Amino acid sequence: MEQRIRVGNRLLAALRPADFDLLAPHLRKVSLEQDAVLVRSGDPIEQIYFPCSGTVAFIMEMPNGQTVATAIVGNEGAVAILTALGPCLSPMTAVVRVAGTALQISPARFHAALNRSSAVRDAVQTHTKALLAQFQHVAACNALHPVKGRMARWLLHIHDRVDSDFLPLTQDALSELLGVRRTTVTHVVRKLRGSRAIRSNRRGLIEVDRARLEAAACECYEVMRRRIDRIVAPEEIKPATHAVPAHKKISRVRDPLLARLDEAQRETQTRAVTGQRARGH
Repeated sequence: MEQRIRVGNRLLAALRPADFDLLAPHLRKVSLEQDAVLVRSGDPIEQIYFPCSGTVAFIMEMPNGQTVATAIVGNEGAVAILTALGPCLSPMTAVVRVAGTALQISPARFHAALNRSSAVRDAVQTHTKALLAQFQHVAACNALHPVKGRMARWLLHIHDRVDSDFLPLTQDALSELLGVRRTTVTHVVRKLRGSRAIRSNRRGLIEVDRARLEAAACECYEVMRRRIDRIVAPEEIKPATHAVPAHKKISRVRDPLLARLDEAQRETQTRAVTGQRARGH
């Protein structure tokens, strides 16, 4: 029996049926493995990803080898969608921080739909505005706030996008997110554990106490959450299904666009098989 694919990305779910149908035959479900690099800074963008679950961090790499996160996205956004502005090299590295799944499409296929649909263009604009809001606020937060508040903020952002209170984050991953040394991460983790905002174990899992972690975070978390929610609110992009705020857990109900994605993929596969048989004769 053919495996059914659930459309779990909010940008895609917000498209009207006719606009979604422009993309559906070319979307392919892929796994996002933890620590996988989807695209490296300076490389050509070969695929666009619409996460359905999991979390992807955008990492800026400095000439001396230091790294720092500039934004994260989950099922409310996309990775490498900047190609909508035209062919370009990736300005940053995208790394999977929490494993999940995504719908993948080539830039050429996405551009074809973009040129035919104002709704797809609106979705790109919505995502770009939300991403720019993150970039701006993260830059200010990094400059003005202590590491403890920043770590709590990143943990909350990631917790918003996963379905568990256990976050699979090693000290190396936290160091990369924050742009600090592991010794600093160890010190801050100890402080957060002391306040019982988090618990950690040797398997690289961090257990989150949501209320205490919010108390430890700088004010940027709540400001950023409200700002991004306003950008991706239902009145901004007209959803085909009820839009869930970015900070809420995603329900497990089947997306009504599923049937069309499956049908489009079956038609594509059927045409491919038919073409092969014809050439065989």
